[in-house]
Amino acid sequence: MRAPIFVRHSDFEEHPVSEMKKRAAEFYEHMKRRRTVRDFSDRAVPREIIEHCLLAAGTAPNGANKQPWHFVVVSDPEIKKKIRFEAEKEEHEFYHRRAPEDWLKDLQPFGTDEKKPFLEKAPYLIGVFAQNYNMDESGEKEKHYYVKESVGIATGILITALHASGLATLTHTPSPMGFLNEIMGRPSHEKPFLLLVVGYPEEDVQVPDITKKSLNEIATFM
Repeated sequence: MRAPIFVRHSDFEEHPVSEMKKRAAEFYEHMKRRRTVRDFSDRAVPREIIEHCLLAAGTAPNGANKQPWHFVVVSDPEIKKKIRFEAEKEEHEFYHRRAPEDWLKDLQPFGTDEKKPFLEKAPYLIGVFAQNYNMDESGEKEKHYYVKESVGIATGILITALHASGLATLTHTPSPMGFLNEIMGRPSHEKPFLLLVVGYPEEDVQVPDITKKSLNEIATFM
């Protein structure tokens, strides 16, 4: 077994406590303004923005540094049309046959249904795939660890980076999502994690009137 190699962490920046408090508060205020939207503009978004946000996602902590994720960025109108067609088929089954009544009741305040026009209108769809393992150059399986946790963290960073760039997002999870492997050309050992819709929000877009839980409700200090 190869001995680990360590290098000095020269990128860490420590700040005075007053600056730390200021940064933490400002970041919270910034993230408070992030909202999921379902009405997107078709305005073009420079690819360079998406690339840098993906690179930010790739910095996420992950099991044994296997980086078990792959992102497929779709801007081609014909491919987006295929994705919408397949997604709406699954969503129709969900809303009319699969979903239990309590789930549908919880969704009512959001006004969602099987129609997903944003899958065609938004400039980008990003398929997030979780790699349960990888194939090395000799064709041997390379096991990955804490895959869902790692991909979840990377996706959170991606959403945060896109928000910081001035873009809106929507996490879309039609179930099942196996059609994404075929349309996006990904191997069977990669599992679709979610489909991220990315772009500018439509002008005068509306969002549900909801609130977030308080600190006391989401955290315990011991």
